[in-house]
Amino acid sequence: MIFKGVRDGKPYPDHGLSLRDWSRIPPRQVRLDEIVTTTKVLELDRLLSEDSTFYGDLFPHAVQWQGVLYLEDGLHRAVRSALRNRIVLHARVFDYDALSPGGELGPSAEVPSAEVNWVDLDTDLSDERR
Repeated sequence: MIFKGVRDGKPYPDHGLSLRDWSRIPPRQVRLDEIVTTTKVLELDRLLSEDSTFYGDLFPHAVQWQGVLYLEDGLHRAVRSALRNRIVLHARVFDYDALSPGGELGPSAEVPSAEVNWVDLDTDLSDERR
């Protein structure tokens, strides 16, 4: 099995991150077998294309929510890595779990501004960013 699971759709609330916000999150290694994809569709022409990331981010985007890592963007890059017998992928990971205890957002909870609240998973948050 390549991925932990395959879904059709995102189970987490919309985070509102722009491409610029994503670019501020440093990439880190994630294991392919820990990822749950958010789409079931794989387009063969995109999979085989050498310049599929020419206009986009080099790193796939993933969201950590309620202890599960969901691959939001970069399915074709992840499958290409698996086809090359790689077990890890470098991805930018937005951590919803760090926003609230348990990663759960209630019906009245407001998702904080992505401009201010991106999370660097490789370092602890400083007191001024808490």
